[in-house]
Amino acid sequence: MQPDVGTRLLDAPICGLQETAMTRDPPHRGLPPILAGKDYEAASVFEPANLLREARRQKRVAEIPVPEICVLDPDGDIVRALRRARRAVLSAGWACYHTELYEFDHEGERFGIIGSAVGASFAVLLAEELFVSGCRFLVSVTSAGQIRPRGASPYIVLIDRALRDEGTSYHYLPPSEFAEADRRLAAEAMQALQGTGQTVYRGAAWTTDAPFRETAAAIERARARGILAVEMEAAALYAFAAARGKPVLCFAHVTNQMALVSGDFEKGEANGSAAALAVIAAATRSWRMADKSAETT
Repeated sequence: MQPDVGTRLLDAPICGLQETAMTRDPPHRGLPPILAGKDYEAASVFEPANLLREARRQKRVAEIPVPEICVLDPDGDIVRALRRARRAVLSAGWACYHTELYEFDHEGERFGIIGSAVGASFAVLLAEELFVSGCRFLVSVTSAGQIRPRGASPYIVLIDRALRDEGTSYHYLPPSEFAEADRRLAAEAMQALQGTGQTVYRGAAWTTDAPFRETAAAIERARARGILAVEMEAAALYAFAAARGKPVLCFAHVTNQMALVSGDFEKGEANGSAAALAVIAAATRSWRMADKSAETT
């Protein structure tokens, strides 16, 4: 009996290729790919330093280190405020294909800052590139939705742990409910923040890849866990920090209730950039003190 056309097409080699292992049952069958087959100790074939080497060659960018303290500004409001005030200049040594890094001076420190770095995978891509380009301490300040209220917004949350409801963190650390900030780094930053005049709380955030799938049930589950805010980067950045041994701190600027009320998303003076800069400067002071202390021991 002749096989039907569909069977013949499936059995026939395509462009001379024979059946491969792709047709066999994969190991870890039943697990989604995001959890299956991860080797957390293995080095990546694709390395950020190699990518930047080629970017420098193609773009003719000099190998100049970026500032030791760098900032991710997912909303872009800090960058826009600095540029309006003519305080920011393009970095001469940043070779990234996807972004521009600006440099500025604030309270005696030189900072690098990248705007519009939205989402977990993009934030970690930039973190990888920054730390091989001269960065030694990374701060992220993003706007966030209010989950468990701590007062009238806007206010700042120092994120000490983040619910891993995104994908990037699972490429850096084995599965767990939360990715955590370095406890000492968070505690010292919180102490430094007390003198800034800003309203700052310390607590958990929910990191999501899908802001427009923040359902009522998901919000209630997060609230029941004691989570203060929802954002899109912290869990991945903290997983990267833990896996790579790099100092990273994430802040949520709680500005909204997911647009459920009119007049939402108000961030305060200069779209929140004044508050954000105060927080960044305090976190930097605490990191500098800890870094100097480590050098003398």
